[in-house]
Amino acid sequence: METWQVALVVCGAYLVVTLVAGLVPRFRVTNTVSGYVAADRAMSTVVLYFVLGASIFSSFAFLGGPGWAYSRGVAALYIIAYGAVGMVPFYFLAPRARRLGERFGYVTQAELLAGRFDSRTLRILLAAISVAAFVPYLVLQMKGAGIILSTLSGGRVSEALGAGVTYGVVMVYVLASGALGVGWTNVLQGAMMLVVAWALGLYLPWKLYGGVGAMFERLALERPELLQGPGLGGDGQPWSWIAFGSAVLVSAVGFTMWPHTFMRAFAAKSDRSLRIIVVLYPTFQVFLVPILFIGFAGVLAFPDVRPADSIVPHLLTHLTLPPLLVGLVCAGTLAASMSTGDSILHAAASIVVHDGVKPALGGRRLDDHRERRLIQLVVVVLSVLSFYFAVVSEIGLVNLLLVAYGGIAQIMPPMIAALYWRRATGTGAIAGLVAGVGVSVLFLLRPELRPITDMHEGVYGLLVNVPVLVGVSWLTRPQAQREAASHVEV
Repeated sequence: METWQVALVVCGAYLVVTLVAGLVPRFRVTNTVSGYVAADRAMSTVVLYFVLGASIFSSFAFLGGPGWAYSRGVAALYIIAYGAVGMVPFYFLAPRARRLGERFGYVTQAELLAGRFDSRTLRILLAAISVAAFVPYLVLQMKGAGIILSTLSGGRVSEALGAGVTYGVVMVYVLASGALGVGWTNVLQGAMMLVVAWALGLYLPWKLYGGVGAMFERLALERPELLQGPGLGGDGQPWSWIAFGSAVLVSAVGFTMWPHTFMRAFAAKSDRSLRIIVVLYPTFQVFLVPILFIGFAGVLAFPDVRPADSIVPHLLTHLTLPPLLVGLVCAGTLAASMSTGDSILHAAASIVVHDGVKPALGGRRLDDHRERRLIQLVVVVLSVLSFYFAVVSEIGLVNLLLVAYGGIAQIMPPMIAALYWRRATGTGAIAGLVAGVGVSVLFLLRPELRPITDMHEGVYGLLVNVPVLVGVSWLTRPQAQREAASHVEV
């Protein structure tokens, strides 16, 4: 068998094993919305560790990260910089959210904020913002799966077919098992990714240069611009420290505000489990280091690879490597895509129904069984929609993620206000959120309007969001002290 055939066989076997791992948990949770969305609030520390860790290891990490290292040098370190600090707020926010979930039955981020501020409008607004940010993030994962399978097969498998088959598997186990299916598959996927990351990240520099140190010595001599300052921008010119810093800031603020990440607080067994996970989380950041080595390894050996996001499959297909290793790396890259994509798909569908459709129906009751079925229907609809955009979109993987972060970061101010500031009001939270997202979108579409051109649009959104939230809260009638205290003093 040729290398590409072996790779496809290994990937096929991996998909079958993942499907089984995702279907088995269906028999371990109750047939309720709480079971489907929050795994009956019984997710163990080990499972939670891999579920949260998988939000780093995605197509963005396995393909976009090496792509940035290859084309933009040390600019790719922004990924490690924001990940190192992005989980810190979760140490304080997540245990509070978990206890509120137990007390009031919350299973989503928007439900918590709506309960705190007694605002159905806020709940629906958050659902809309979440899904709008989720779609490009899910598209990113599908594009990554398509790229790896298409490149490794020499185009024999199209990107559309690769993405379709991979996410057909994801859709099936998300439909069947919900949050616990996502958790069990993430344990399998996470373990595989960690092994593949270190194996390939150390092997390629050794094969091409004689070691990691020798690789960087060559780069310092022949491509020093990749190792200077914050690296290069997308146009090949030096990236400014303002652009680097603002990308780190927005990503760090939005890191735990992603609804699929925040929702795991409601699935945890205890506060202690959540705090242990936050303390252990930086270990996943360590495993990002060899991922970036892969991109650096290709700079001198293959200087003209386009698009840069395809550097990993390009190295695998243009170097003489054992076919089984190529297959395992391919499967590891699929694991990176699927481990994030399944969480996003599950969370997005849950939020659409639980925080969008259900509140919009008002007095018309949506019972537990119907709500669960409707969530599953939305899983299918979102899968098809995201697949369409994955096929037609030309945006790079990392840029897709940065665009999504600008909107998600705007959820942090109202979340902190909800849990720590009694005087915050629902009107203030809505006003700040709308203003922040509006400014972010405006500066995304019209970057020439930014006072500082290199500043990420999400930072401008936060600079408007916070004072609007505070000002409008002071100008509007305060919430009843008892209601506010029930959340602030949890």
